[in-house]
Amino acid sequence: MASIIQPRVLKGFRDFLPETEIQRRGIVKILEEQFRLFGFVPIDTPILEYTEVLLGKGGGETDKQVYRFEDHGGRDVAMRFDLTVPFARFMAAHVNELYLPFKRYHMAKVFRGENTQRGRYREFMQCDFDIVGTDTASADFEILTMMHDSFHALGVSGVTIRLSHRGIFNRFLAHRGIAKESAEILRTVDKLSKIGSDAVLELLEEISGKENARAILDFIGAEGDFSEVLEKMEDLAGGEDEDTRRLKDLKAAMARCGIQESFVLDPSITRGLDYYTGVVFETFLDELPQIGSVCSGGRYNNLASLYTKQELPGVGASIGLDRLMAALEEIGTSGRNEAPVEAMVLCMDEAGTGDFHAFARTLRAAGIRAEVYPDPRKLGAQFGFAEKKGALAAVLLGEEERKAGTVTVKDLAARKNHGGLSPEEAIKLVRELTKKERN
Repeated sequence: MASIIQPRVLKGFRDFLPETEIQRRGIVKILEEQFRLFGFVPIDTPILEYTEVLLGKGGGETDKQVYRFEDHGGRDVAMRFDLTVPFARFMAAHVNELYLPFKRYHMAKVFRGENTQRGRYREFMQCDFDIVGTDTASADFEILTMMHDSFHALGVSGVTIRLSHRGIFNRFLAHRGIAKESAEILRTVDKLSKIGSDAVLELLEEISGKENARAILDFIGAEGDFSEVLEKMEDLAGGEDEDTRRLKDLKAAMARCGIQESFVLDPSITRGLDYYTGVVFETFLDELPQIGSVCSGGRYNNLASLYTKQELPGVGASIGLDRLMAALEEIGTSGRNEAPVEAMVLCMDEAGTGDFHAFARTLRAAGIRAEVYPDPRKLGAQFGFAEKKGALAAVLLGEEERKAGTVTVKDLAARKNHGGLSPEEAIKLVRELTKKERN
């Protein structure tokens, strides 16, 4: 007898059971509806890319995490570790086929060979949305607005979007004479929420000296309302410039749209990646701030420069769907979590198979998710199966009903039968029973 292979899953990878996958697809559906409302269009890119395309000049932390191998043709290939770099390649390759500004969204799996821990996996799903081909306050604001509206559509009201501007921070560093250390300083400041101010201060002292380190902490620790914080940032950076005017324009747009309460100007938001050049932002759930940012991004005006000489300024954000799902579950908001089936047509006898399926087709034509139980088992077992699948109505078409042209519908929640119904009446009743679930 052949040995049985153990059904193992690789470390850092997961199976998704129906309940979880339905929840995830419900969230994706809501987000996609929002993106389309704003005029964004979907794209897709290959999971595998040439390694030189993904890693560019290399030498960063990403090189250690990427899944890289030689394919059957001897090519050096790698699995995408995010959706941003493939998008930069996509834009360079297809810019003449597209219209600018180009607004895209992309929801797909990415792969990173990093250490696994709670909420972090080696295969996970990201949701990116970007506007490329324009550097304006309008484009920045549209991304911020779409983030705000998307969380509202998911039923999450307590959301705070913290934003800042890399240009102001860079001017501040130049004003202090430490612009050359900006990349290392940015990565250190980005660790503030993880390791605390004391540890950040210690690291900054090693990079820029004690006086500069304390000045940096003073800059990123500015407090007050939007205008007060902006005034202090402006003063420490050497005065007004295009970057501070951009933030003032965004503040005015927020007030005009009545959403200013959801935004906080926070100079500690720097985003550690080098390619950000303008506005940067991170999104936090008020009920669960400890989980970290569930949606982050910013403006990048030179991202595609590795692949094309054409300037393609952009702004965008990324939602980590796995982290978002975990957070929504913890605060009791799971998005649109539809049951697999709304109505179960029971199998009364084998002779009625055609009738059972015909009525199920009628239910589906009316927009009701319907399933036919395949075996003439005891009704108790069929009712139990229907309830496990989340059905709120069971449809009975026994020999007597078929002869009379009627239908019996059982309200599974109330344990009540409604007999002698016409097909039209049965459909209407099923709709009423499932109305609460749809809402």
